[in-house]
Amino acid sequence: MTIRKDPDAVRISRRELALGGLALLPGARLVGDRREPNMERQSEPITLTSVEGLQVGHHTRADRPTGCTVVVAAQGAVAGVAVRGAAPGSREIALLSPENTVEQVHAVLLTGGSAFGLAAADGVMRALRARDIGFRMGRQVVPIVPGAVLYDLGLGGDSYPDADDGAAAVAAASSAPPAEGSVGAGAGATVGKMLAGGSMKGGIGTAGFRFANGTVVAALVAVNCRGDVREPRTGKLVAGARGEDGRSLLDVEAALLAGGADPAATPGANTTIGVVATNLALTKLQCSRLASVAHDGLARAIVPAHTRFDGDTLFALATGSAGPLAGGDHDRLEVAAAAAVAESILRAVRLATGLPGIPSAAELGGA
Repeated sequence: MTIRKDPDAVRISRRELALGGLALLPGARLVGDRREPNMERQSEPITLTSVEGLQVGHHTRADRPTGCTVVVAAQGAVAGVAVRGAAPGSREIALLSPENTVEQVHAVLLTGGSAFGLAAADGVMRALRARDIGFRMGRQVVPIVPGAVLYDLGLGGDSYPDADDGAAAVAAASSAPPAEGSVGAGAGATVGKMLAGGSMKGGIGTAGFRFANGTVVAALVAVNCRGDVREPRTGKLVAGARGEDGRSLLDVEAALLAGGADPAATPGANTTIGVVATNLALTKLQCSRLASVAHDGLARAIVPAHTRFDGDTLFALATGSAGPLAGGDHDRLEVAAAAAVAESILRAVRLATGLPGIPSAAELGGA
């Protein structure tokens, strides 16, 4: 990977980061030194909680595979959102439009349970209010908590995350690297449901990048897609729709393009949701743009993505602890966001734990 020297920061071209960023070890740290010609690789994992000001907490229900995940921004974070799937389930996303009044959010909820799971946001608000975290309205404190859901009903039962689960996720939130795989919002996630064969286990994953100038860009994604998950650099299938033998992967895209397969109608039983974040100071408009571009990473790692039965939704958060966005940082920020989302998706399925009849990528040797 070639380094272009710059008096202010280490800069990487779009193509170099797109091709080289994901070749790093999972969660690897990107660092550089203005005085050195090479970029150094270190083993520090970069996760969503590497963004100063953010904490992540999971809560997984004991009665069946489902749960919720909360990203807490106790000091507030500027936020944006982009919805690309045609079957979303969400809460409080209208206020994230750049023209609307509220500038910051205090948490983002990612949850299973379909629309029922939005009840978990009540518990998130309750727990944050108890900590005096929220938007001040005179003597009142109102936490701003947008959220999105994925569909995992019917997997071992129809219970769903409720207010107590949301509060428990806040209680579990910390700045430590989050657990990944089949936990929280990823507990009941599955992938590869577009054809009539068997699906595989999805999950939740996180990855990111740290640059020499202190910029951090990271993502956290719960993967419950209708399509296949594939490695963007090689095109290798990692998890997805299975053939009759229960082990081979069908390759949904190839099957549909060949005309020999009909998509299975699975209305609403899907959706990939997540958060991408940076420690730079962004406006609401810039956050909306970042969330939109981050979907490029989703479309690289999930094929097909954004279908009429997926509600794919990504939030973007900016904590501002690293200062304002410099002019030359726009491209790097956006390329890193997409790369972090793609890597988070791969980690989600590679670290997932299988269920009876729903194997994981690790169990089938695809990880």
